[in-house]
Amino acid sequence: MTAEQFAGRHIGPGPGDERRMLDTVGYGSVDELMDAAIPEVIRWHGTLDLPAPASERQAIAELRALAARNTVAVSMIGLGYHGTHTPAVIRRNVLENPAWYTAYTPYQPEISQGRLEALLNFQTMVTDLTGLATANASMLDEGTAAAEAMTLARRASKSRSPVYVVDADALPQTIAVIAGRAEPLGIEVRVVDVERDDLPAEFFGLHLQYPGASGAVRDHRALVEAAHGVGALVAVAADLLALTLLRPPGEIGADIAAGTTQRFGVPMGFGGPHAGYLAVRSGLERMLPGRLVGVSRDADGNPAYRLALQTREQHIRREKATSNICTAQVLLAVMAGMYAVYHGPDGLRAIARRTHEAAARLAAGLRAGGVDVADVPFFDTVTAIVPGRAADVVAAAAERDVNLRLVDADRVGVSCDETTTTAHLQAVWAAFGVDGFDGDAGASLPDGLARTSEFLTHPVFHSHHSETAMLRYLRRLADFDYALDRGMIPLGSCTMKLNATTEMEPITWPEFAHLHPFAPAAQTAGYRQLIAQLEGWLAEVTGYDAVSVQPNAGSQGELAGLLAIRAYHRERGEGHREVCLIPSSAHGTNAASAVMAGMRVVVVGCDADGNVDLVDLDAKIDKHRDALAAIMVTYPSTHGVYETGIAQLCAKVHDAGGQVYVDGANLNALVGFAKPGRFGADVS
Repeated sequence: MTAEQFAGRHIGPGPGDERRMLDTVGYGSVDELMDAAIPEVIRWHGTLDLPAPASERQAIAELRALAARNTVAVSMIGLGYHGTHTPAVIRRNVLENPAWYTAYTPYQPEISQGRLEALLNFQTMVTDLTGLATANASMLDEGTAAAEAMTLARRASKSRSPVYVVDADALPQTIAVIAGRAEPLGIEVRVVDVERDDLPAEFFGLHLQYPGASGAVRDHRALVEAAHGVGALVAVAADLLALTLLRPPGEIGADIAAGTTQRFGVPMGFGGPHAGYLAVRSGLERMLPGRLVGVSRDADGNPAYRLALQTREQHIRREKATSNICTAQVLLAVMAGMYAVYHGPDGLRAIARRTHEAAARLAAGLRAGGVDVADVPFFDTVTAIVPGRAADVVAAAAERDVNLRLVDADRVGVSCDETTTTAHLQAVWAAFGVDGFDGDAGASLPDGLARTSEFLTHPVFHSHHSETAMLRYLRRLADFDYALDRGMIPLGSCTMKLNATTEMEPITWPEFAHLHPFAPAAQTAGYRQLIAQLEGWLAEVTGYDAVSVQPNAGSQGELAGLLAIRAYHRERGEGHREVCLIPSSAHGTNAASAVMAGMRVVVVGCDADGNVDLVDLDAKIDKHRDALAAIMVTYPSTHGVYETGIAQLCAKVHDAGGQVYVDGANLNALVGFAKPGRFGADVS
């Protein structure tokens, strides 16, 4: 391998370092070491059918070619994804700075004080804007945050009803995630037009969208009171930018708020990643999933940050856990929190007002041109009614490089954001056949829903508004952290997969950063080629027949894989199979994921070296043979060992009719030497 090759630049140890390590452990080559470490029964000796390795320059050229196949249009689709200006000081000094993007996930507070302070800023931002007592250190995205809100409500509600009510004006992708998460848990999701239809007599939770997907801003106070009257909890999926102008959920008695912080300086990126958020009222703190940053005092009385609930769910409660989320979108949460720090409350209000005024002007221009606009209060999204012409209007806008939302044959949705300009509005008016507008837009936010409470009052949101001040603040926090720009972190973890600089560079290119996930397929050819290429390469590396990169975290990959196994058994008329075997050494998320997939966890013992006890495995298989759905095993094991009995383990489970899930947390230790899909695993 030459230094010109990508891997030669990216992987630190050179031939001399490799030779010294091999001499130390007593092997003549890496192949000889791997032959000794990996059981021969699973050892793969072939050559991966992959393209020739690329140099850094070649990789960038290939990515440039893929980017060129994407079309960056003005996105006015909305639905939880909005154009945003990432302040250059945050883009360069957080997103593009290895002091922030190479840091280990902040399990260890002693080397994470800077990130923990940044996450505390994020939590404070969320609690202030939502008007609730406590927020966690971020979620994976809005859809999964809303699903976590549902399961939190299920646990906290005194109602015995299995019904969870979802507002029909919720984001469609959120409804889909909630429904997918609910089914294996026996929760009945009812999508209800809460403006027109009555609520059920009994239900344990209610999900509201504020503002709605249609753009409508509604007063939910009566619905909250009605829900509380039957013992249900209320979750409000709220737009944080809108909450700078609108009354927050906490002030009408909402129990939970969920959503995304994407429009706080984080590019759309074709759908992610973005930091979701989850906040709860007082009394629900102990049920909050994910991470929670708290402030302590050290022995000298100085403030110190730590993670307060980091291990409670998965590692202590295990199969009793109600969430499998074990991490946070730290880098993106830091960006969103710093966006609030940089702009402060006045700056955020100004951005929100400009956004709302653009939408109000858009609506006024449409009305002046004879276009019917839904007569409801709105913040940033307008629904226009054009009977039978909606598709034509959307097509006319696309010809002007503007993407609108096709609601149905008669309605078009148009969303504004902080990037919306007068030229964009003129293009939209032209698509509707309106000449233009220069009159008074008027206000569209009702006085009764206007925010009167203060927010972001902490000094940090009033201290760093110049670029120089922000630059120094970010540097000061980075100096409190230990990351790979300073030295080695020899912990090893499913979160320690460092991306090369060459891989990080393209994420801020407009062709990748500024695409809406619901943009027309013709505009996203490069992205889709990149994804298909990656899925194909991963299938070759792992030996599986197909790969999906849709899950947005390892925990979500676990859940998706187990749901696939569950669906497989149902397809074969064996839906009664619901036992999931899990070794006692497994990562805590495994047990939590199994329960979330509607399975019953049975623990298999391990021997003194941490290997799965095959005698105990036989006993557990015999006991649960007719109900066995799956086993979850990490390979190499959590102890870092290539267990010799892995092929035997797979065969035993298959003989009993079960499927094998191999956790891919340690896949780097197999690439090129063994393929899970070849040695008996069904899902990873």
